[in-house]
Amino acid sequence: MSDAVPLTPIILVDGDACPVKEEIYKVAYRLNVPATVVSNSPFRVPVHPLVRRVVVSDGFDAADDWIADAAHAKAVVITADILLADRCLKVGASVLSPAGKAFTTSSIGSQIATRAIMADLRAGGDIVGGPAPFSKADRSRFLSALDEVLARLAR
Repeated sequence: MSDAVPLTPIILVDGDACPVKEEIYKVAYRLNVPATVVSNSPFRVPVHPLVRRVVVSDGFDAADDWIADAAHAKAVVITADILLADRCLKVGASVLSPAGKAFTTSSIGSQIATRAIMADLRAGGDIVGGPAPFSKADRSRFLSALDEVLARLAR
């Protein structure tokens, strides 16, 4: 007989630059799933029993380390950080970008390689600027993807 506590779904949010925090809170309330927002600096989160704010040191990757350590097979991690996504996938977590795109074990390798190539091009001055502006379609896709992942984890 195992003494292991069964894992329950949880949402872990890489909070410093997450544009969909309000959407995450709404889904957490509706589905009764706890959400933990992790950041290097304090900011407001709703006062609600399902929402927890964790402020870590400003050390390099401190928020990523906290999230990766807390991730498990029933966790949904929300991040745009490809390297954090990779760490969380390795422990079985589901990982979504704020634009609603799922990171998967089959796609993460090529995403890491593309990230490295783009960093090299930016360092050489060949590419300037960043990603496209966040859109209403991204927000909608995110909500749909988060609902889908949480429904799967609840089964």
